[in-house]
This record gives sequence, structure tokens and C-alpha cells, in this order.
Amino acid sequence: MRMRPAGKGRWRLPVRAPKLRPMTSSKPIWLLIAPVIFLLLWSGGFSVAKLGISHAEPLSFLAVRYACVCALLAPLVIIMRPPLPQKLMDWVHLAIVGFLIQTLYFGLSYIGFKAGVSAGGLAIIVCLQPILVGLIAPRFTGETVSLLRWAGLALGMAGAATVIMSRSSVELEHPIGVLAAVGALFAITAGTLWEKRFGKSHHPVVSNAVQYLAGLAGVLPVAMIFESFQFTWSLPFVGALAYLVIGNSLVAMSLLLAMIRAGEVSRVSSLFYLVPPISALMAWPLLGEEMPPLGWVGFALAAAGVMLARR
Repeated sequence: MRMRPAGKGRWRLPVRAPKLRPMTSSKPIWLLIAPVIFLLLWSGGFSVAKLGISHAEPLSFLAVRYACVCALLAPLVIIMRPPLPQKLMDWVHLAIVGFLIQTLYFGLSYIGFKAGVSAGGLAIIVCLQPILVGLIAPRFTGETVSLLRWAGLALGMAGAATVIMSRSSVELEHPIGVLAAVGALFAITAGTLWEKRFGKSHHPVVSNAVQYLAGLAGVLPVAMIFESFQFTWSLPFVGALAYLVIGNSLVAMSLLLAMIRAGEVSRVSSLFYLVPPISALMAWPLLGEEMPPLGWVGFALAAAGVMLARR
């Protein structure tokens, strides 16, 4: 090893550059694959829910779904004894998110299905949620909303309108159902923003238990007043109920809340634009809902709007 002069008669040894270690991702594996699993389960929920409420009244079906979820979570809470929220406001925030998502979002979605909205039509309306989050969230942080986000919102709404109008040649979307879907859109947007602003890393069993109890408390009284709790117990109904209880209520919702708390909202939002076309594809064999060619153009417009709004 040859020494180099350092000036004024001094010599110094050459300094070797340190070896760089390959960068490794600090994210757990489940967080990397969670968006894809969530996407598939969430997309299938639209068609399966509409299949289920063809055998039951919407809010009665939702109340039974939440009761089943709570019945499954209760033994886990007793056996696992997870840490509970320490502050009263933590319980309140969990309940508020549960009411916004479980009562309002799902309740209005089911009412929209019962009113005649197609699975693909409702999916494309509520999946404009990433655009609304992008527009409303900066109000909490003091940021400005760019023109690209406003353009994305306009493009997404144009896409949703195109899908709804294209289906008018096949089956007219009921205006009450469309209004319910729009209400569901604002409900899930509010729930996402509330969770992002006030949510904490509570144990998933505790979070789910509190939020589904809040959802059941919001849905059950309305169902008891306005519905008759009559069901057609059949294999499709039981299968739909099982899918929604396990696939949607337990797995998908747990992944959604976990990704929001882990700061993965952008990853979820980037996949949301795939929900409507996948839902429409699933609705074709399950429900016989045909999507005209113009409808697929609308899906593409909505997808472009979501992607543009996220830039």
C-alpha cells in the first residue's frame, strides 16, 4: 500500500471508501402485499353485497353481518386480552370512525343497491374517495390544492357520469340509489380523514370490536324501525354473508385501517382506481350486470382522474 504526501513533509495513509451495504426495505412483508389483498377483497364485496341483499332487506342484512362479526371478535378479546385504549377520547375516535364507515358508508351503499344501482356504478362513485381525500386533506395541513387535483376531480366525476349514462341503455340507475352512493362516498371520505387525523395504533382486535359495535348500534335501531328482518336463508345468502363477515369486515377492513395508520394511504389510493372495473367484471357472472363499451371508457376516465389527482 503506497503512501501519499500530505504537505509540509508529512505523509498520510490513503483512506479507503467504506463499502456500501445494499439497501433493504424496512417495511414488513404483509405491508407490501396488503394493498393487493385489500383490492381483491374490497372489489368483490360490491357484487357479493348486492347478491346478499337480494335475499334480505339492506339494513337488516347489514345488522346481521355486524352481529356475526362482533360474535367472532368477542372470544378473541377475552382470550387474547389485548391492550385497551387508555384515554376516553381514543374510544370516542374509534366509535366515530366506526359510525362513519360501518353505519353511514355501508348503510348508504346497501340502500343504493336495494334502490337498483349496479355494483359497478356504485363502485365507481365511492371510489372517487381518493380524489376527495386529496382535496379535503390539505385543509387540515394548510397546503394549497393544485389545479391538477381539481382537474382530476372533474375527470373522475365525468368518468362516473359516463358509466351511469352508458348503463341507461341496459338498466336505468335509480336517482335515489345514486344519491345514496354519493352519500356513501362522503361518509368513507370523512371516515378516512378522521382515522388519519385522530387514529392511533390500537390493537386490531380492539379497533375492529369497537368500530363494529358502533356500526351495529347505528344500524340496528333503524333496521328495527323501518324493516321487518325477513331473510331468505339459502346457499347464496349464507355464502354472501360469510364472505362479507370474514373477507370484508375482518380481513379487508383490518388491512385498510392498518395501512392508513402505517402511512400507506397513497398506496391504497393508487389501487382504488382498479376497484370499479374489477367490481364490474365480477358483477357480470355473479349478477348478470352487463357493462356496455361506453361504460369501460368511463372507467378509464375515472382511473385517469384518480391518477391525475395524486400527482
